[in-house]
Parts: sequence; structure tokens; C-alpha cells
Amino acid sequence: MTDTAAEKPTVLFVCVHNAGRSQMAAGYLKHLAGDRVEVLSAGSEPKDQINPVAVEAMAEEGIDIANNTPKVLTTEAVKASDVVITMGCGDTCPIFPGKRYEDWELDDPAGQGIESVRPIRDDIKRRIETLVGELLPQA
Repeated sequence: MTDTAAEKPTVLFVCVHNAGRSQMAAGYLKHLAGDRVEVLSAGSEPKDQINPVAVEAMAEEGIDIANNTPKVLTTEAVKASDVVITMGCGDTCPIFPGKRYEDWELDDPAGQGIESVRPIRDDIKRRIETLVGELLPQA
């Protein structure tokens, strides 16, 4: 089997605080794609820790994001990525030609209870499953 795509795709998830939506999305992509995709996440105004309810919601799915740390969005991260998925950060994300951009309209789990975060998590999971099918069609 020859490896025609020698370099694996890099996906960057961006939300304002990098504490909920983008962390859940990154967790799902790592879980579903394994090492076949490089996964990054960042925020335009990152919080100092991951939303504990997002951690709990992902733990219910068997995915541990508890040790992740919110990171600040850098131009370098955007340049390094093939796909940039924003979640409510609007115009703060720099745009570079030749990249695939998607904006996912998702409710912000900040300040929400687990009952409100589960549907957001499940929406993210469906979107990630679609993304994996597009990025790794042979998988």
C-alpha cells in the first residue's frame, strides 16, 4: 500500500475561550481519527481551565479531556492547519488563502448544566463524524 497523502491533515478548532466546544471537538476528532489527523484547538480569549461540565460530558463518552489546557489562538496555528473550524469566534480568526474554513453554529456550554451540554456534545460528535468521513474517506 502506497501512502499518497504522506502528510496527514491538520484540523484547528477555534472558539472564544477554548474551554468547551473546541475542546470537545478536538477530543472527538482525536478519538475517532486517532493519529491519522493532527488536531489543534485554540481560543481568541482562552480561559484558565477547561469547562468542568464539558469534561464530564466527554467522560460519559469515554473521552478524557480533563488534562487539556486552553491555548491562545496564534497565526502560526492557522497557517499550519488545512482545516480551520470556528465556533462563535467570528472575525477574530485570521484568514489565509487555500485553507478550508467552516463555522459551526453551536451553543456555548459555558455556565450550562450537564443536561444542556449533552445536546451540544452530541451535535459536535455528528459534525466530527462527518468531518472524519470527508478527511479520511478510506477509513
